[in-house]
Amino acid sequence: MTARLALVITALFFASCTSESTPPPNGAPAPGQEVASSLSRDTAPDTTADELARLTADNAAFGWELYRELVKDRENLFFSPHSISVALAMTWAGARGNTETEMADALRFSLGQARLHPAFNALDLELASRAEAGGANPPLPFRLNVTNALFGQRDFTFLDPFLDTLAIHYGAGLRLMDFVNEAEQSRVAINSWVADQTEDRIEELIAQGIIDAATRLVLVNAIYFTASWAEPFDEANTRSDPFTLPDGTEINTPTMHGNAAMRYVDAENYEAAEVPYDGQQLAMLLIVPDEGQFAAVESALAASTLAQILDELSVHQVDLSLPKFSFRSLVPAKEPLRSLGMVDAFGGAADLSGMNGTGGLFIQDVVHQGFIAVDEKGTEAAAATAVIVGETSAPPAATLTVDRPFMFAIIDRPTGATLFIGRVVDPSN
Repeated sequence: MTARLALVITALFFASCTSESTPPPNGAPAPGQEVASSLSRDTAPDTTADELARLTADNAAFGWELYRELVKDRENLFFSPHSISVALAMTWAGARGNTETEMADALRFSLGQARLHPAFNALDLELASRAEAGGANPPLPFRLNVTNALFGQRDFTFLDPFLDTLAIHYGAGLRLMDFVNEAEQSRVAINSWVADQTEDRIEELIAQGIIDAATRLVLVNAIYFTASWAEPFDEANTRSDPFTLPDGTEINTPTMHGNAAMRYVDAENYEAAEVPYDGQQLAMLLIVPDEGQFAAVESALAASTLAQILDELSVHQVDLSLPKFSFRSLVPAKEPLRSLGMVDAFGGAADLSGMNGTGGLFIQDVVHQGFIAVDEKGTEAAAATAVIVGETSAPPAATLTVDRPFMFAIIDRPTGATLFIGRVVDPSN
């Protein structure tokens, strides 16, 4: 059983409040060059376990609040609250005044500037170590890569402290573009970089017209994740099974069948199971509401209820039936972020003077795209025993048949970080 691919890209676009510009000076670096801080990434950031726990809790709270905004008028959905938080944290490094306050409130940042960026650095370095935890020969090599980059106008001056923060805590350098005279060429170049980071899974993140002569900075965060399940599905057991859509329509969809020890609960109006990936460090949490309870369970989802669900889980031997699914989500995040209270950053009231010293910048747009594919390809991964350590007798049996709409989250178990959130209401879409 292979959770083949999960990848997400977030891009933010910053513009000057005036479209007036002067030709680049003769001494300006050529487009395509990288202007990096003289400081290297801090590989041993000064942060505490409490700060890391606060950061992951804050990100989870933000993620589920954003989820409620994004599911309006949507069917299937997949996004990364971690990716969006990282991209906006890099932006927050240059925010000042009310813009800084609004962003912190909307993103649920409880750590101040001096502590938040080292905490994000520590979390991303911790996540980067997950590739070492997989089995010897999994069907797919475990990969969890987080990449950051900035693309800035070649003749626009960015402050050294801003660039230093992004270099030290996010490993991000500044690649120079000529948005003023070569907006379309710049768009193509950035999309090409994104495609390289995502194994060509996302080739057209930025649509035509988003970048224009007023653009001064494009900030991109990419998360690429691929892994095998800890216990495989047998491809021979996959068959077409019924799945009931929200309107009661029944469709047939390819469904995988397997039996494995995993943490499971049958609660009052939902079932949930935590399906671990190879290495046992990450897991997909399936939340499957009872028939007729999808809206009620979904509306109640929050970071606190997610923690409650995780606490209720206990090890069972589960007969799991799970639809194969693969889809792409293009998430325009600007209006949902406005709804969460991040208002000033998107207009003339924005104060991003920490980027350039003078202000006059605002966020043009926030574009987020995710792709996920889950199937049973590959051979059996290394056997996993971590979830049943301490069990002195055979775990109880349970059956989870995912034949109706469900939500899911991909969670880093050691830190509790919620990396991805999604829902599937039509696996055939």
